[in-house]
Amino acid sequence: MTVDLDPEEFRRLGHAVVDWIADHRAGLDALPVQPGVDPGWVRARLPAELPEDPAPLDALLDTVDRVVVPASTLWQHPRFFGYFPANASLHSLLGDMLSGALGAQGMLWSTSPAATEVEQVLLDAFAAALGLDPAFTFAGRGGGCIQDSASSGALVALLAALHRAEPRWRETGVGGDERVYVTAETHSSLAKAVRVAGLGARSLRVVDAAPGSLGMDPDALAAALAADAAAGLRPVLVCPTVGTTGTGAIDPVRQVAEVAREHGVWVHVDAAWAGVAALCPEFRHLLDGVELADSLSTNPHKWLLTAFDASLLWVRDGAALPAALSITPEYLRNTASESGTVVDYRDWQVPLGRRFRALKLWAVVHGTGLSGLRSHIREHVALAAKLADRVRADPAFELAAEPSLALVCLRVVTGAGPDADDAASREVLTRVNASGTAFLTHTVAGGRYVIRVAIGAVTTGPEHVDQLWDRLRAEAAAMLHQRQGNSQPGSPRHLR
Repeated sequence: MTVDLDPEEFRRLGHAVVDWIADHRAGLDALPVQPGVDPGWVRARLPAELPEDPAPLDALLDTVDRVVVPASTLWQHPRFFGYFPANASLHSLLGDMLSGALGAQGMLWSTSPAATEVEQVLLDAFAAALGLDPAFTFAGRGGGCIQDSASSGALVALLAALHRAEPRWRETGVGGDERVYVTAETHSSLAKAVRVAGLGARSLRVVDAAPGSLGMDPDALAAALAADAAAGLRPVLVCPTVGTTGTGAIDPVRQVAEVAREHGVWVHVDAAWAGVAALCPEFRHLLDGVELADSLSTNPHKWLLTAFDASLLWVRDGAALPAALSITPEYLRNTASESGTVVDYRDWQVPLGRRFRALKLWAVVHGTGLSGLRSHIREHVALAAKLADRVRADPAFELAAEPSLALVCLRVVTGAGPDADDAASREVLTRVNASGTAFLTHTVAGGRYVIRVAIGAVTTGPEHVDQLWDRLRAEAAAMLHQRQGNSQPGSPRHLR
């Protein structure tokens, strides 16, 4: 007796699931972006015990409709402007279905030659499409792999850097004198990587930004490296970012890498969001200097139409990650691995097991072509530029930073000083999100509250950005009206 579906029953139920997905995506625009539920709402509507007997698929889909969707933040919504996008295109869902159908566990070449070699071909081809140095390809003695996230990519890059700095690290562990260099804008995953690797928070050095910039100051980095080396400490890794999460700031990779090279420090470039823009020749300058780096990561699951999770990591030295991470128990030994002629991706990541992620990325490129991916990126950059122009022209708002590709950072202007502006910006963001018509997130840059508008959802078009701008202006005006009504005679106006 088997509890699995037979192929014909799967075909029938599969059609029902695909129909549900298609209907859901078609109706997204009419749904609120964020759920209006309180903590515990979902738990109260689900049975506390698992079913003893099987139930029909219709009952599951009904629960999804009644409980799951109303309590979901809809990341694929065309008016989702928070964080960075998570592009789960329908092309990538088809690829994910194929991957799931094969059910491969691609930890070794021998456990799924196709999973390994499709990934190798894709990573080499994407390196070329992004204009990366051929040294990052397998033919150039480097290579790439698909991690679950840029956070994992940063961690394995740090482990490789530790190993290069002190090969005895694998046996003796960290010494406590290692140092890692970031900026105040660097993603928190680097701080977490330092913690996970056992270095401790004191190992993280925050390098000043260049005057008038949010990007890393190469001179400040040089001074920090020299001072630490003189103090007997060991500089291990520096992480310049191309497109920080907060404001989209871009560190000067070339100058940073040149400084790091003088001290033998591993350079890991975090281009998780913005790196894929280099598919467009006009944005390829963003990766200037990456040829001097040791590793680079960028995420198709953010802005390249590929469902989470899919983060591309390249290294210049294809032996660096296995040297730091490889552990081979007897049960994993096999002829292909010991021949030295294959890549075992389990040695390129922290977990042993790995999914066949390459199929969903392949499905996207197959279905859209590079031309489609470029159009996707260019349209969002153009929408951001138009929004930024509107902000500049409206005295009730100001840009908190110049637009970075498809990211616009703005704040409300009250005429009553920075504190009042920050409070007003916070309130407007809260009002917009509470309305359910759009979803925004914020950051703090230079001590100031900033509203972030990250354009990039698969179906976001000009009309959705227009609707967001109208909502921002309406909520700012409503707040002004409310505050004027509550103000006492002689009190300052909070918005001009």
